[in-house]
Amino acid sequence: MREESCIFCKIANGEIPSETLYEDDTFRVIMDLGPASKGHALILPKQHYKDICELDGKVAARVLPLAAKIGGAMKTSLGCAGFNVVQNNGAAAGQSVFHFHVHLIPRYEDGPVMVSWESGKESPQDLAQTGAAIRSAL
Repeated sequence: MREESCIFCKIANGEIPSETLYEDDTFRVIMDLGPASKGHALILPKQHYKDICELDGKVAARVLPLAAKIGGAMKTSLGCAGFNVVQNNGAAAGQSVFHFHVHLIPRYEDGPVMVSWESGKESPQDLAQTGAAIRSAL
């Protein structure tokens, strides 16, 4: 299923031109137009899924192996020291296009700090209460 008004559906299906790194029957991997670092790419499924909660299981099973393949190629070709695999769900989490996609962000030695957070602290009681709430929703 595709959503006619979705820009990522149009890009993934070749209706809007992009710098394509990889394509198969399920995905198109493109260069991000607003890269966080040199080589930043997006994995786009050709079918429309709003976020990871709507993602088809068979499609989901192929995302990480594809991320590893593209990330490995980035390390070989760009000389990056590593890469981040980032996937945002919902506006509060930074999702701005509501078509499931995965960011592959090359990371270079002495590059800027990205995709980081400061670890918080929770008591064992708070962890147990939070864990119970999540388990009850499964």
